[in-house]
Amino acid sequence: MKLKHLSTGDLLRSAVNQKTGLGGKAHAYMRKGELVPDELMVDLIEDQISKKGAGSGFLLDGFPRTVVQAQKLDRMLQRRKQKVNLALKFDLPDEIILKRLRGRLACPNCNANYNIYFSPPKKDNLCDNCGSKLAKREDDQEEVVKNRIAVYRRQTEPVEEHYRSQKKLVAVDASVAASELSKQIEKIVKKDSSLSGLN
Repeated sequence: MKLKHLSTGDLLRSAVNQKTGLGGKAHAYMRKGELVPDELMVDLIEDQISKKGAGSGFLLDGFPRTVVQAQKLDRMLQRRKQKVNLALKFDLPDEIILKRLRGRLACPNCNANYNIYFSPPKKDNLCDNCGSKLAKREDDQEEVVKNRIAVYRRQTEPVEEHYRSQKKLVAVDASVAASELSKQIEKIVKKDSSLSGLN
């Protein structure tokens, strides 16, 4: 099974860095920890899904974040004779979310990620892969993170019910180590027989 990973966060940051029209519109929302409007997000995802060579299926990371986005995604996939097979919910206490994001560092050159608490670089503030100076993401500042959590509770939690009602929602314990989390996800995906013909 070959899936294309589509991270809306990465796609948006790339659009901001490249100063595209969408990036300019999205940046004002991102720096405050607010959600980018539904129409912009759906257009971004549809553009990526429509690109050739995208593989036989998709892993959507960070999307949909509102019920409207989920509904628009369903309709867009129906037009393409595709569907959402599985929705994973990562369960994690707020205090761990804050610590993980406060400690996150990213390489602006090769996009490698580190965390000063859990997976620090070998050399202080330098990327293990390319030696570039690591940076803190603008949207990882503590006040912005707290606002992102509040926005999640208000706007994204209802998406859980959208997929729960379709019997597609599965919760995983995201407080464990990354290797253990990967095992959990692999087990869930293998168990879900609907994914044998993932589209």
